[in-house]
Amino acid sequence: MTIPRLLLLACLLAPLPPATAAAPYRSAQQILDASPAADWRTPDPDNLLYMELDAGRVVIELAPGFAPEHVANIRTLAREGFWDGTGIYRVQDNFVAQFGDADADDPTKAKRLGAARTRLPAEFERDAAGLAFDLLPDPDGWSPQVGFADGFAAGRDAGAGKAWMAHCYGVVGAGRNLEADSSIGAELYVVIGQSPRQLDRNITQVGRVLQGMELLSALPRGPEPMGFYEDPARRTPIRAVRLVSEVPAAERTPLQVLRTDTATFRDMVEARRNRRDDFYKRPAGHIDLCNVPLPVRAAKD
Repeated sequence: MTIPRLLLLACLLAPLPPATAAAPYRSAQQILDASPAADWRTPDPDNLLYMELDAGRVVIELAPGFAPEHVANIRTLAREGFWDGTGIYRVQDNFVAQFGDADADDPTKAKRLGAARTRLPAEFERDAAGLAFDLLPDPDGWSPQVGFADGFAAGRDAGAGKAWMAHCYGVVGAGRNLEADSSIGAELYVVIGQSPRQLDRNITQVGRVLQGMELLSALPRGPEPMGFYEDPARRTPIRAVRLVSEVPAAERTPLQVLRTDTATFRDMVEARRNRRDDFYKRPAGHIDLCNVPLPVRAAKD
């Protein structure tokens, strides 16, 4: 009985191994700067739109994984120049900037839709089966689970087997009337204010702005209550909306987007969840889905 007690005493008195130093805090930007090239993806040019304004170019990435029929119609409309010469006719403060044919409801003035379909199903959500979903660690008030799928901020209900895009800043949606299936992708809006997550699963979302949000969010606001300009002269003209796959390579804006299935993305999210730089005295330990940025950079040679 003596030997085990001596061994126990020896263990208790033995020096502790040296503590492992905590890894130094890296800011989100430092994490991105150190990211390998493989952590970035080049968007498919057949899923990109350029909206050309007098002030510059807005780059939109489409989401065929969530709204395949709307995206197909949008491609047709872009190829046929539907939006060329139209305008941004609604800018509602803390909500959306909306563009398309302001006379669409007047059969005598409405632009022709050409080969585009005039009836589409509502695409508010999709089956979650087989969808890679990069889950965020924090709870969400609008969805059982949130994260990123196909590179888009999304919600998921694993029990119901459904997933859907979230109405975050910069998201592009298809305007509709009261009927769920009354959108065709000709009238589009971009969220420019506080994320209206109550619209999740109520409107078909078709993509998001990758570059050029400042050209939309700074537009003059229209009058209350809905932000529609009463004076057509206040509308922002749209020179053209083009599908990037049909734009000559020399005229393209080469961009890369951070993949959300990478350690770089996870580390960046954690750096924003628990900021420990000199300014922050109390790390939040939480991050909302729509506060997670999806980094975009100029393509590197």
